[in-house]
Amino acid sequence: MVVSSCSLTWTSSYLSHKLNLPHSNHLLRNTTTSSSNNVSCAMETTSSTERHCQRRPLLLGIGALTANLLPANSLLAEEIPDRYRSFVDYEDGYSYIYPSDWKEFDFRAHDSAFKDRYLQLQNVRVRFIPTEKKDIRDLGPMEEVITDLVKHRYTAPNQRPTIYDMQERTIDGKHYYTMEYVLTSRNYASASFTTLAIGNGRYYTLIVGANERRWKKVRDQLKVVADSFRLLDI
Repeated sequence: MVVSSCSLTWTSSYLSHKLNLPHSNHLLRNTTTSSSNNVSCAMETTSSTERHCQRRPLLLGIGALTANLLPANSLLAEEIPDRYRSFVDYEDGYSYIYPSDWKEFDFRAHDSAFKDRYLQLQNVRVRFIPTEKKDIRDLGPMEEVITDLVKHRYTAPNQRPTIYDMQERTIDGKHYYTMEYVLTSRNYASASFTTLAIGNGRYYTLIVGANERRWKKVRDQLKVVADSFRLLDI
């Protein structure tokens, strides 16, 4: 069952699995390593016009409490900056934050997605697939994993990719790979951050991006989203 609210949420662990929360007040510690690279290659991609394959259930619940009354745990321990909201999925085991003026939308084959109200290509989406791996490091060294993904999964034959940065973060013993890259074609270029993580028997991918022409303006805002992705134990 889902609880989704702009201002008030009821927090029974029995009745709620997915929360959409406003500003909160706690901070998690994390460590980050970074590697900058430039890579050019060609490959296949998925369309940015894909639509979500499932619609989320309507808000259900009895009573209301403010988000400040939510129990303190790793789901909600992250400080939520001003102008962001938190999306917490208890059922599927992940959370992240996104700009507070974005709206939810359907993106095919993705579990959750939000986009700018006026610039639809400026969006974030999350999907996951089953895996027998236990940790993102089980896939191999960060540079090899990211380069292979960009080369074989994210780029269409008519696109030229450039990877600008790679980072590994460790938070509460869980590891995350994040990459920044641009895909350029003859008439269009997109820029994105992608964060990868493995847990709960699932391989999670968060992608947040925008038109490359706007990247300098929105990059820092979208980096906050990419870095906010967290695995939750389920």
